[in-house]
Amino acid sequence: MVSTAAFAEIAALAGEPARAAMLHALMDGRALTAGELARAGGVTPQTASGHLARMAEAGLVAVEKQGRHRYHRLASRSVAQMMEGIMEVAAARPVPVHRLTVGPRDAALRRARTCYDHLAGRLGVALADALVEAGHAEIEPEAATLMPSGVDLLASLGIDLAGRAAGRRRARILCRPCLDWSERRSHLAGAVGAALCSHCLAEGWIRRIEGSRAVAVTRKGEEALRRHFGIVVT
Repeated sequence: MVSTAAFAEIAALAGEPARAAMLHALMDGRALTAGELARAGGVTPQTASGHLARMAEAGLVAVEKQGRHRYHRLASRSVAQMMEGIMEVAAARPVPVHRLTVGPRDAALRRARTCYDHLAGRLGVALADALVEAGHAEIEPEAATLMPSGVDLLASLGIDLAGRAAGRRRARILCRPCLDWSERRSHLAGAVGAALCSHCLAEGWIRRIEGSRAVAVTRKGEEALRRHFGIVVT
């Protein structure tokens, strides 16, 4: 059982504003340098290095070395799920009397974004809804199932779920629901969600927006999403 002290330590590490901003910047699944994370956290590179060392020691981030460069990423999907859960709770807070105007960055995140290695926002939820409505998937609050027709659909797009699973060292849940903090409904995570996200990026259906985990749907993507899934993301 996790001790109260260990729980409090992780909460304190993730709750400090600069560290929270760094963790949020890593939520798109990519690895970033200390300098990039320093800019995300609004702190000096020296301060960022100290924060990253503490988070690495606590198991929140992992460090990868490539030559003379060091890259940081979230240590696990569990950390990403923790961050998404915190954002869900934060988004449910009562609206302040003097509410700030929602800017373009916020609108882009709500439209389409990455949630670690899968798609979220209106795009992620629309994909999940399309699969359910067509009978390709079943989604419950605590579980999700990809039906045989769903496996066939993804295979027709060139997504080999069996091959992806075989290439992993550890088994991964094929399909699970992930409650979307902005839409308050589930999008798809697990191997299926990751495969869809990777495919959309590789095929040029979506592109990353620099400095954000928001993604933009391309013209090619709009056509493909409409043709294969019958969805239009506004």
